[in-house]
Amino acid sequence: MDVKINSLSDSDIVALILAGDTNIYSVIVERYENKLMRYALFILKDYDVASDVTQETFIKAYENLRGFNLDRQFSPWIYRILHNSAMNHIKRSKKTSPLAAINEIDDNFLINFKHDKVLDRSILNRSVRSCLGGIDVKYREVLMLNFFDCLKYDEISDILHIPKSTVGVRLRRGKIMLKRVCQLKGVKYE
Repeated sequence: MDVKINSLSDSDIVALILAGDTNIYSVIVERYENKLMRYALFILKDYDVASDVTQETFIKAYENLRGFNLDRQFSPWIYRILHNSAMNHIKRSKKTSPLAAINEIDDNFLINFKHDKVLDRSILNRSVRSCLGGIDVKYREVLMLNFFDCLKYDEISDILHIPKSTVGVRLRRGKIMLKRVCQLKGVKYE
């Protein structure tokens, strides 16, 4: 891929797409496919369903690019599309606890993403991840977006439609809850 294209911001790429260069959408797909797939798998627990929802997200995002505000960040916008699609799937399939089996996700799937730069190794530890099932969904989701996808508070706020201060509170409380659950299970939490 052209080095110039890789240096463009997401908003710049969207502007080029809107100007008629539709082939450049592949850059958006390449930048987000692994992260969105991981997030979908985290929510849906089923690889095939997560793959379908991720693909659906890219289609919806492409169809609605004209509605994207170029002055805003792209990542929360596309994550929100995926989040809504995943929640709609859960409602349609009438699952009651979409995140209950977090420890069933393959470790290699979580670790082998070329776009990940910063990962909290204690969270990736299988035993610690198994403790995530013991905390409330609203805290798990914030922990996942912050630790696994390295998203900032304002990005998480946009994705979940909650105030930035609530993100901070949920993250802090989630860490405390995760530590307690790990201690109860005898899992070392750093």
